[in-house]
Formats: sequence, structure tokens, C-alpha cells
Amino acid sequence: MPALSLDDLRSIVGSEIGASPWILLDQERISAFAVLTQDEQYIHVDPGKAAATPFGGTIAHGFLLLSMLSRMSYDTLPAIAGATMSVNYGFDRIRFLSPVRAGSRIRGRFTLADVQAKGERDVMLRVAVAVETEGGTKPAVVADWLILFILGAGEPS
Repeated sequence: MPALSLDDLRSIVGSEIGASPWILLDQERISAFAVLTQDEQYIHVDPGKAAATPFGGTIAHGFLLLSMLSRMSYDTLPAIAGATMSVNYGFDRIRFLSPVRAGSRIRGRFTLADVQAKGERDVMLRVAVAVETEGGTKPAVVADWLILFILGAGEPS
């Protein structure tokens, strides 16, 4: 897909941009995240103990699901004409709606909610994102993600 101009972006506000490919969240990935974040609660790392919970097995950390958004966005969000880089600016809203069991596949579904000039040379995208679990009936996560794009010389914002 060619890079979109700011006018192109503004014309698709409210539209779904697309869905990322499916990503497997196996126990190895969940356990590695637990070690990295030092959040080794048994519901994430002990399949035997977690089987006795209402989850019926280990589940992914909510923050692991959020961290996967960057990877999902690389395959889904369009390039912006004149942008030299993008920066994760944060979130205005995050909700963890349903657990993701180890061995499940997830993907991100992205909708462009807003485009805003920030300063003279930058643009902020507000992206409504839903992390879906394959076969699930409701999203695992919904969030309003803010992404700041730094525009190079020659591209008016």
C-alpha cells in the first residue's frame, strides 16, 4: 500500500483500516513475558494450578496482549507520507474484556478514529483497536491507542 497523505488519512477517519495476521500466544511466549515482567502469577505460568481456576488453564497477561499491538500494527497500519518515525504516545482507554488461553491465536483489528495536527510538523492518530481471539465471541482487549508521527521537512501538517 502506498504511503497516505494527511488528506487521505482525514478522508478515512471512522473507517476500519484492517486486521493483522493471526499470532499464536503459546505457553512459551506467555512464560517468557512473565519472566521479563516479573509477573509470574500461577494463572500465567502453572498449567496444572491454572486448570483448577475458572479459566481452565493458563492465560496471557493483559499487558502481553497490549505489547503485541506494535507487532500487529506493522502489518496493518498504513505508512504516512513524509513521516520519518512514529512514537507510541499512549492510550486514552484500555479494557480487558475476556481472557486469552495459552495456545490461542490473536489478531488486532484497527479503526482510524481521529487525525490531529500536533505542533507544526507532527500528526497524532487515534486508533480504536480490538484484540480478537480466534473463535472468540467478544474482544479480549479494546483500546484507544495514540500514535504520534514525526513528519520530515517538506510535508505540511
